[in-house]
Amino acid sequence: MRACIVITAGALLALAGPARALEVSFDAYVDLRLVAPPGERGWIDGGLGKFRFGAAQPSPNFRFAEAVGQGTLAVDDDLQAVAVLRLEPEQRSGLDVLEAYGSWRPQAQGSWRWSAKAGAFFPPVSVENDDLGWTSPYTLTPSAINSWVGEELRTIGGEATLAHASDWGTLSASAALFCCNEPAGVLIAWRGWAMDDRPTGLFERVRVPDATMALFHRPFPARTGLFENIDGRLGWYARLGWDIPGWGQIAALRYDNRADPAAHNARDDAWLTRFWNVSLKSRLFGVAILGQALHGDTAITDALSGVTRVTKFESAFVLLSYDLGDWRVAGRAEAFNTRASSGTMMNEDGHAFTAAVSWYAADWLRLSAELLAIDSRRRERLLEGGPIGRSDTQFQLGARGFL
Repeated sequence: MRACIVITAGALLALAGPARALEVSFDAYVDLRLVAPPGERGWIDGGLGKFRFGAAQPSPNFRFAEAVGQGTLAVDDDLQAVAVLRLEPEQRSGLDVLEAYGSWRPQAQGSWRWSAKAGAFFPPVSVENDDLGWTSPYTLTPSAINSWVGEELRTIGGEATLAHASDWGTLSASAALFCCNEPAGVLIAWRGWAMDDRPTGLFERVRVPDATMALFHRPFPARTGLFENIDGRLGWYARLGWDIPGWGQIAALRYDNRADPAAHNARDDAWLTRFWNVSLKSRLFGVAILGQALHGDTAITDALSGVTRVTKFESAFVLLSYDLGDWRVAGRAEAFNTRASSGTMMNEDGHAFTAAVSWYAADWLRLSAELLAIDSRRRERLLEGGPIGRSDTQFQLGARGFL
């Protein structure tokens, strides 16, 4: 995968020919938190919890959450190379890469414009997470949909976009080919939905629930890679978007990693993962309105029995946000579920509500408070001696300093 990132990003930069003027910029933030975690052991620690933090953490928990830095090399006005790195206590390597890519966006030719990017980057799924380091400007914790996108998905390949502007707005079409994301689907099937603001690093191996490993008679604790080239196949996605003047944006995306569900390597399995995603972003009477819905499935074939297990998953949310001077208030409601062909033990239903307040105290400082409540049912909790249904809350105070 390292070679794939370097080759694809380097090839795109080479398209510009000799560099005329190089400009380097750097943006970063440091994030400190005070957390009152829920009572269930979090999935990062091998449990079935739905939050970034859990019972294995002290309460209250004052901690350094992370530091993220983005370096940008502008070759000229059209061509850039970008790298995003994160320093975080839960990463076993300490420092990891979230994105590394080159982008080329030539000037518009009349009403038409096109662009391309290559390397490793997040697919254009989210309407929330458009800030530095796959973060949201509305809440500390993104929705279940975009938490999962940050955890399991990364485009390691190339994407091209063509856009046309008219009196009716701007229509855009994007398409991408990518490799090295065959394990995507393992978390949504084996752990279910979660809500956390911790995207997976490109070279990280994440924990899978101990209960799931016990259910399938596998040794635990266990970890899985997510950005691996297991079967040599290329995946794809395609997106259509419409920016409507005075109203907002609507978009639809189809994703298919085209993995062979029977393929595996020495450590990890391939999962065939496909989904539809639709989204809208608008504003009415000063209130930002965001909505997103995702529906898909993921499949794996058991190497011993030859049985293919399919997990269907879906989630949707609506987020409202209002700015008042230096303050921003936001609220989000969402629902999610999974359905597994292997039996009801892995099925899941849930809903969540999030309320957040942010104060931009200075150009370099944002202070936030967030309350997140999740109700969920998952029979797999019986394997840990817990009830099937849980109602958990997490409260956080965050201080984010920007450079």
